[in-house]
Amino acid sequence: MSTPTTAERRRPPVAVVVAGLTVLLTVLLVAFAWPAARSEPRDIPLAVAGPQSAVGQVAAALEQAMPGGFAIEPVADRETAVQAIKDRDVYGAIVLDQAAPEVLTASAAGPVVAQLLTQVAGKLAAQNPAAAPKVTDVVPLPADDPRGAGLAAGALPLVLGGILAAAMLTNFAKAGATRVVGAVTFAATGALALTAVLQFWLGSFEGSYWANAGVIAMSIGAISLTLLGLEWLLGTAGLGLGAATMMLLGNPLSGLTSAPEMLPSGWGTLGQFLPPGAAGTALRSVSFFDGAGAGQSLLVLAGWLLVGLVLCGLGAARMPLTTRTTLSVNH
Repeated sequence: MSTPTTAERRRPPVAVVVAGLTVLLTVLLVAFAWPAARSEPRDIPLAVAGPQSAVGQVAAALEQAMPGGFAIEPVADRETAVQAIKDRDVYGAIVLDQAAPEVLTASAAGPVVAQLLTQVAGKLAAQNPAAAPKVTDVVPLPADDPRGAGLAAGALPLVLGGILAAAMLTNFAKAGATRVVGAVTFAATGALALTAVLQFWLGSFEGSYWANAGVIAMSIGAISLTLLGLEWLLGTAGLGLGAATMMLLGNPLSGLTSAPEMLPSGWGTLGQFLPPGAAGTALRSVSFFDGAGAGQSLLVLAGWLLVGLVLCGLGAARMPLTTRTTLSVNH
């Protein structure tokens, strides 16, 4: 009769493993499916140009059709509405002109919202066929990627890139300085490669290649440095906690597949304060709107970069001096 080894005695029962996997699978489903299943318009900024009385009538009609769906911004005329869209103050506009009514969209700001506004135009046309509004896409997506699939799909590689960088550098680079330099270098090279694919091959980006790459580099660096710092301070548990936060919260709540205002109340706002959401908003602004509306998102990414560097610094400070010296000599 063989005696169980120490490793065998430490293994959890199969029932515990199965239960843990079931919980993990359920969490993954909830994290990714719940925001999508509960996606609907919530206070989407929408400009309306026209006489005050007509603006009030349209606002009331929209509220009745989609309660809480739109936040109406009255503007003076079509020109002002177009500028508000280009400044990213609103997602679209309704121009109440008796001779030429018009619905303005910006698919580059969010194709799902643009489709929603197109549906609104259809409802307005049904109410008054004699004055059916035309639909104009003021800031369209590139012709090579008219649905914005590349940008939406790019959220996952951004998150995985930061997580994998932290995990691999933790295993293959013992010296703290080497880890930090490796993370920063990978953020730059990874961003240049991802941007080249998305902009020059898939045609999903416009604008400056270097500006787009800069945003992606900030995103990858923010995630990888933060995770490195957490691992330095808390060990494997810190790395796992950080990775779970970025993957299970940051990615589903980024709003890249729809818009932050389409997500359940409060969660879209939270997503914009995590690197994936901030990166998505900044990329849309930099690529299609000449940087308009990118300020807050860039500050969020810069803040995460700073947090990551501080965490790494705290981790280095906690290491015994002899250990730091030995690691530096060996690497």
